[in-house]
Amino acid sequence: MDERQQALKKLSAERWKIAFILSSAMLIIYFGFILLIAFDKPLMGSLLLPGLSLGILLGALVIASAWILTLIYVRWANKVYDARIASLRK
Repeated sequence: MDERQQALKKLSAERWKIAFILSSAMLIIYFGFILLIAFDKPLMGSLLLPGLSLGILLGALVIASAWILTLIYVRWANKVYDARIASLRK
């Protein structure tokens, strides 16, 4: 196996590692939210402000975390992955 193929395999492994970490984080956040809904409804229904319960706030944070984790991956892909792929093509 030549050096380019080894570098490509290493880069592919790194991409899978990043994807696994970010996907795992999203699953933990999402299922943590669902488990809170299922097992601690009084906590989720507690009001923080008039018209704003903890459940609504955490639901919005789950959605925001999906966007943030996607942004992290896109920035990594643009800065690291794409640059290394371009260098391997040369």
